Amino acid sequence: MEQELKYAIPSKETADRIWNEMSVSEPADSDSAETLVMKAVYFDTEDGILSNNNVTFRVRAEGENAFATLKWGGSSSGGFHERQEINVPVSGETCFIQPPTDLFKASVEGMQLMQLLGDKPLVNTLEMRFLRRRVKLHYSGSVMELAVDSGSIITDKGEVPILEAEIELYAGNEKDVLTVGEHIAETYGLVPEDRSKFARGITFLRGEGSGDYGLWFDEE
Repeated sequence: MEQELKYAIPSKETADRIWNEMSVSEPADSDSAETLVMKAVYFDTEDGILSNNNVTFRVRAEGENAFATLKWGGSSSGGFHERQEINVPVSGETCFIQPPTDLFKASVEGMQLMQLLGDKPLVNTLEMRFLRRRVKLHYSGSVMELAVDSGSIITDKGEVPILEAEIELYAGNEKDVLTVGEHIAETYGLVPEDRSKFARGITFLRGEGSGDYGLWFDEE
């Protein structure tokens, strides 16, 4: 389960200020601070089977590493996102062009994905290029990550800017993320963002989408 807060940042100057101040002060672990170049490609079928079922399939390079990610279900409210996800490491440029549909076959959800897709190939839906500055935070026994992202969502109809902050819970209590997020939002004048980057790209590309992810797999 992924749990994170998302905030829209009003300007590049504010993004730089958040990073310059938060990455070196409590509750940050300044030794963990790093900057990564992120490249993400999102896939679907030509007829949008995945998006119609509120499923997201992406391959993303994070610095020297690359991962395929499957996301589904969950909700978002007040900038707080909860959703199910599976990540698997991948290698090779082919995964960024036409990834195998069996990457997640070791899981029940991955097998359901294969059944959902059938023999339909995956195609590039949109891409993202952004710089991620991230640092671990330790607060009241919880471990989380603050990320400051800046870049672009790239679609066939143009680009959408990325300028946002994310606070993702790694271990501990959801309330601690909300407390830290409230402090950062008030300090820097941030606005909660209920849409994921992908949802924002799809909204721009197709003129549809919302902050809710809905349900896909049966809950048992």
